[in-house]
Amino acid sequence: MSKKILFVCVENAGRSQMAEGFFRKYAPTGYEPYSAGTKPTGAINPLAIQAMKESGIDITIQTPKTITDSMIREASKVINMGCMDRESCPALFVKNVFDWAIEDPKGKPLEDVRKIRDTIEKRVQELCKTL
Repeated sequence: MSKKILFVCVENAGRSQMAEGFFRKYAPTGYEPYSAGTKPTGAINPLAIQAMKESGIDITIQTPKTITDSMIREASKVINMGCMDRESCPALFVKNVFDWAIEDPKGKPLEDVRKIRDTIEKRVQELCKTL
């Protein structure tokens, strides 16, 4: 049985989806990623999809999901990507969460989304070295 790493944010449309995609690429054997949000949107941010494709990762098959108690229980680690909406911030609902405080790409131009993507990739690579 693999260990699960859960990446969370409010909308599950950008940061957590990118982190899931990068973790799928860099994860050590025996680990699998998933992502969720407290108020997921209907679709992944198109600029996040584009920025990830530029890095050779296709996240179009991923979908925004609502975080559940079972996801939290099953996770070996829960990573909060950061919060744009303090009232719905996953860090308020999850114990022992690691908070990366990464800027939300929502409404940002592609150049900024690329910088956020690169930060997420670096953080995921650092995480994988510790597992």
